Amino acid sequence: MTIATPKFGVGASALRKEDDRLVRGRGSFTDDHRAEGELKAYVVRSPYAAARFAFTDLDEARRAPGVHLVLTADDLRHLGPVPCHTGLKQPDGSRPVLKQVPLLCDGEVRHVGDAVAFVVADTLAQAQEAAELIGIDWDATDAHVDLATALEEGSPLVWPDLGTNQAFLYRLGDAARAAEAFARADRVVEVTVVNNRLVANYMETRACLAEWDAAEEKFTFTVGSQGVHGMRDILATEIFGLEPGKVRVLTGDVGGGFGTKAFIYREYALAMEAARVTRRPVKWVSDRSEHFLADAHGRDNLTTARMALDAEGRFLALQVDLLAGMGAYLHQYGPNIPMIGVTMSTGVYDIPALDVTVRGVYTHTTPVDAYRGAGRPEAAFVLERLVDAIARETAIPVEEVRRRNFIRPEQFPYTTQGKRMYDVGEFDGHMTHAYEKADVAGFAARAKEAAARGKVRGLGTAVYIEACAFAGSEAAHLELTTDGTIVLDIGTQANGQGHETAYAQFVAEKIGIDFDRIVVRQGDTERLARGGGTGGSRSIPLGGVSVSSASEILAEKMKKLAADELEASPADIELVDGAARIVGTDRTISYAALAKAAKSDEDRKAQADVKQAEATYPNGTHICEIEIDPETGTIEIVRYTVVDDFGMTVNPVLLLGQVHGGIVQGIGQALCEGAVYTPDGQLLTASLMDYTVPRADILPFFDFETRNVPSTTNALGIKGAGEAGTIGATPAAMNAVIDALDRAKGIRHMDMPATPQKIWAALNG
Repeated sequence: MTIATPKFGVGASALRKEDDRLVRGRGSFTDDHRAEGELKAYVVRSPYAAARFAFTDLDEARRAPGVHLVLTADDLRHLGPVPCHTGLKQPDGSRPVLKQVPLLCDGEVRHVGDAVAFVVADTLAQAQEAAELIGIDWDATDAHVDLATALEEGSPLVWPDLGTNQAFLYRLGDAARAAEAFARADRVVEVTVVNNRLVANYMETRACLAEWDAAEEKFTFTVGSQGVHGMRDILATEIFGLEPGKVRVLTGDVGGGFGTKAFIYREYALAMEAARVTRRPVKWVSDRSEHFLADAHGRDNLTTARMALDAEGRFLALQVDLLAGMGAYLHQYGPNIPMIGVTMSTGVYDIPALDVTVRGVYTHTTPVDAYRGAGRPEAAFVLERLVDAIARETAIPVEEVRRRNFIRPEQFPYTTQGKRMYDVGEFDGHMTHAYEKADVAGFAARAKEAAARGKVRGLGTAVYIEACAFAGSEAAHLELTTDGTIVLDIGTQANGQGHETAYAQFVAEKIGIDFDRIVVRQGDTERLARGGGTGGSRSIPLGGVSVSSASEILAEKMKKLAADELEASPADIELVDGAARIVGTDRTISYAALAKAAKSDEDRKAQADVKQAEATYPNGTHICEIEIDPETGTIEIVRYTVVDDFGMTVNPVLLLGQVHGGIVQGIGQALCEGAVYTPDGQLLTASLMDYTVPRADILPFFDFETRNVPSTTNALGIKGAGEAGTIGATPAAMNAVIDALDRAKGIRHMDMPATPQKIWAALNG
């Protein structure tokens, strides 16, 4: 028997309810907030990647028109630095020295854009003009930005007191077992690949508005974030030494986050301190250049991976040696990113032994932290590039190499050598289906036709798996109000994903209410005591499950209220179209009347906090087909096929948007994006004139579908989808590039991004 999906319930392709407000320009982003008497702030930043400095004149700036405050490190000694949160232990059991981001540098800078002063004035122009009056004596020192050579003897040190540019050492796996497997291997295949440094480039740059209530000794802080509660706790307890209740954090609409807006940045504490000192609201808004220089970058790995094989091409062991660029400081979660990533080193394959070494490395560059996927895209890229290299060296078709080594359905639940517990999976199933959809069998004919036109075709495959929606929970609080609306309070934070729509679908399915009568509230620490924020594709798998459970609880309470009012049994009550009704009759009572009939507030409220004990593991196959013009080096993506396993689809329209966006960011890394520094640490790609982001005209229509196997660790079978597109796209695109180059000239290696210049140079000698 087929059960129809409710119009707005889970599984329906409901259009985003928030879009009507946003497309009409009625969004409420951080810079839209105004406070009476607000001042504007400007950060004075280092033009050098490495230098000692001393202020020679601050008075002229402090006397400049409109200036209220100039802060330096001397004014901030009572405050803590921006903390790095990591439980990292090195192989000897020690914890690394954490070189954390200072609020303002104290006599020495370590990357271009490092902050040395904070100027507050009536207008931004006045603050900028005053900044020019600050006298600074700079003594530039040698800088080092090359990750590959940063650990070599004689390289300039970012932190001389450490005696090395190594920030930390981390090991995973069983080195002895892996060595034994390599000793008996019939063949060993090795690749060295770069995961290029990326800049997030969300549409809305970072901004904040700090207000100080002297009477209550309390801050109100408005900021674009990925979760207000963690931000409150760090600002209050770790930087200002206050009780959490003394800092209220508010977040409205957010124009993109991608992990990078999850963190505390120095400007936030600086604005708060300036507000406290001046007794005036202080606003700081980043410009795009500051975004390139000061916001945490992503990726920046150099990895050598080796696979031991038997005579039939089956995997025996994997060794990974990873240099993880940290930049000049250990950012909030920076060391955790490669640590999480390498737990996924074995991917979808049954690899009996693993030996991973991770060395965190300091360079005179902007700090690195989580960026969409946070370690898992890096791991998938390394592994899928290696698998393609194995296919070429063994002359076994790429799909057959994968098929021989997939974890088989009967092996689940499966614990990997990276200590991940996969609950379910049918990897061969979605790869085979993707090959059929992409017409891989017809590729040879298409490649021949392209050659006749002077073009070169390439086909790339990536089969990925990721860990997300990690163990934990996200509480949902529902209330039936006296005007008949349902209000949801939840501690995640929308950054453009469509939370208002997705959460409303869970409510509508259980309570029978129109979307317009459901209000989703996020982003206020005073409305909710705690919340986990948004990141790691956790909002719908964790938050959605709790919303569904809370909706069931509230529905039962509403039926009981209705039964009392209509003199019926709760079992005879149905909730439909905004009213409670006795089944089979026209006797109804509106939701507003139900709320007013409640004898206590608890009768019209419900809460659920469904805990999840293990991560979920989305997986899928991406197939990218490209055509290269050897005369120009330009790449055209002519086909892109995806078959994903997300466990369960809440909303196909929202899912499509997440997958499309992820694919574009993955292709961006593969083909055009990359932060480039000069040897002395100047960022050459410091604007959108120099840093290339993918544009619509380089992208095809994506052929996407799901082949879902419900998760057994998630109460509703959901696996999460926010990062998946990024994880599969980068290796698929680069494998296509290498396939084309190999067909044309026998070229089997190129580092990302595969720009037209690189392609042309490779094909034309």
